[in-house]
Amino acid sequence: MVKRWIPVLSLFLLAPLVAEFLLGNLPVTMLIALISLAPLYGGGALLIRELSRRLRLGWTGIALLGLAFAVVQEAFVTGSLFDPGYASIPMTDYAYLPGLGVSAWWTVFVLTLHSAWSVCAPIAVIEALSGSRDPWLGRAGLGAAAALFAAGIVMSRAFTASPHQPSATQLIVAAASVAVLIGAAALLGRRPSPPAPRNTPAPLAVGAFTLTTGSLFWAITLVAGPALAWPTVAVHLVLAGATLFTLRRWSAGAGWDRRHLLAAAAGGLLTYAWHGFAQPPAVPTPAATDLAGDLLFAAATAGLLVFAAVRLGRARNTSPA
Repeated sequence: MVKRWIPVLSLFLLAPLVAEFLLGNLPVTMLIALISLAPLYGGGALLIRELSRRLRLGWTGIALLGLAFAVVQEAFVTGSLFDPGYASIPMTDYAYLPGLGVSAWWTVFVLTLHSAWSVCAPIAVIEALSGSRDPWLGRAGLGAAAALFAAGIVMSRAFTASPHQPSATQLIVAAASVAVLIGAAALLGRRPSPPAPRNTPAPLAVGAFTLTTGSLFWAITLVAGPALAWPTVAVHLVLAGATLFTLRRWSAGAGWDRRHLLAAAAGGLLTYAWHGFAQPPAVPTPAATDLAGDLLFAAATAGLLVFAAVRLGRARNTSPA
């Protein structure tokens, strides 16, 4: 019974730790924030994982549900999509779309961030370790995950909501976008993957690929950022599309296994690990404390990945031929 709940609790905690702490957005002194962040991120990731496995969706479906999660968070929880001065950023100066009242630069950036790193990467790590694509939760557990997610939305909004009030039209568009993304996940998530290559790349090559694309995503954000808003939007979209297409194609190969899935997620987590050192925390924090926290989370991530790789390697060596 206890073993059955290990992946559930692991995903519930890993998702918020990756999304806010490994990213470097929150310092180690803010771990108390897990009270609201774990239901939001962990409950959301569990809900997405369980629904996708019940509907037999592939990773395209999970990524689209991750986008829906991101819209919910940034439109209805933080309100960042519609706030022209969110986090002291003059959104109207950066690839602004006046008809929607959003910055294309910020929208593409933050939605990709949550779909890829807050949702897909934690699910991939825990699924690789668990070795199961079957649902982990029964109906009651699924209902509990949904309730936790709803509670996380309410609690997180109380702490992080922007004072800016979006228009009714903006909220309707956001709600419609969530519905469209969920529908697209159900439709596209069941489609077969593109033709697979003859030889599935080695897990190390898969990890190097996602580490490269993830690092390029963040490098252009840090170097060009909003100053070159439209080129940054274009590069972000190309990187996201190329990564999803390539991973779908590789994963259709006969040689793809849990080691490859772990490697794909590892590249993303290691990207966040180095980025955490460059990210100023969202709350005032002494430099030494911030650095100590970044080192702690980076080391914990490396330890988790090594543990998972060793465990998968042993399982593969002991499995029958």
